[in-house]
Amino acid sequence: MFDAIAPRYDFVNRLITFGLDQRWRRITIDSLGLPENSLILDLACGTGALGEVANERGYRVVGADLSAGMLRDRKGNWPVTQSDASALALMSASVDGVICAYALRNFTDLAASLGEAARVIRPGGRIAILEVDSPTNALLALGHNIWFRKAVPLIGGLFSDRSAYRYLPRSTAYLPDHDALIKILRDAGFSGVNRRTLLGGASQILCATRVGAPN
Repeated sequence: MFDAIAPRYDFVNRLITFGLDQRWRRITIDSLGLPENSLILDLACGTGALGEVANERGYRVVGADLSAGMLRDRKGNWPVTQSDASALALMSASVDGVICAYALRNFTDLAASLGEAARVIRPGGRIAILEVDSPTNALLALGHNIWFRKAVPLIGGLFSDRSAYRYLPRSTAYLPDHDALIKILRDAGFSGVNRRTLLGGASQILCATRVGAPN
């Protein structure tokens, strides 16, 4: 599915978020709080939109994604590996941070994937995750539901693959609630988990530090 939608993936993302996804990616990268030239893994990097923002911020970037099509159509010229998130082809404690955008709900084993993210991050390193969310305000939730579940599949069908963009809104069912997601991060080896909502809850950013940071 991701191979099929790769050529138009970024274009459709711009449309369905009114261009806000790029601003949210910049906020996500800024949330890392790591020094310039830090080595960052873009987990489930897709076409590299998030990794490119990190690159522009002065980070060194490597990417990992299971979809050959996404990797083929990616932006940037930083190194990538075709790899399952739950079995990364990287050495332990080999990166300073991990970033990830809109991928958690597509991981077959979320706990194992976040455990792998923790494994490859050095002690004291950081993770920043950008993911969908649902507004808590009733009016915003209604509008979000109509847009996300009705308009998004229609737009996706016009410019890309309709079945894929019917799946993507439904895939939120695979995303744990806020408390469960924070617990998975803590169990994986992260501390100081911080969650921030965007656009009234349309998206969220989760940031945390790899346990073992020096005092």
